[in-house]
Amino acid sequence: MRRSVGAVLVKNKRILATGYNGAPAGLRHCEEVGCLRENSSIPSGVRHELCRGLHAEQNVIIQAAYHGISIQGSTLYCTNKPCVICSKMIINAGIETIFYEEGYDDPLSDQMFLEAGLTVERLNP
Repeated sequence: MRRSVGAVLVKNKRILATGYNGAPAGLRHCEEVGCLRENSSIPSGVRHELCRGLHAEQNVIIQAAYHGISIQGSTLYCTNKPCVICSKMIINAGIETIFYEEGYDDPLSDQMFLEAGLTVERLNP
């Protein structure tokens, strides 16, 4: 309800998996049951765990795993800069490069990407 975010994993000019933000498969979306974050006045960019939905980056990693696709050494294209929770998943999944369009400042995410040696670049819209 707050943002429409998409993610694509690519390797060797081939799309490996796609993901978008939303509720887990088979569960009702926030549009149907109400937004927990809005109802609790939780600002954007904090307390990510208080949400029914998954982030696009989480879903793209899960989709690859679900279909048995290795994403080690891949590149992530995402409409938003990954949060710290997604950053940890991205690092452990072996994704090497991230391109994003927009996002909020998350110093811990930036620090972790730098320490892990990932290339993170903002695309000019």
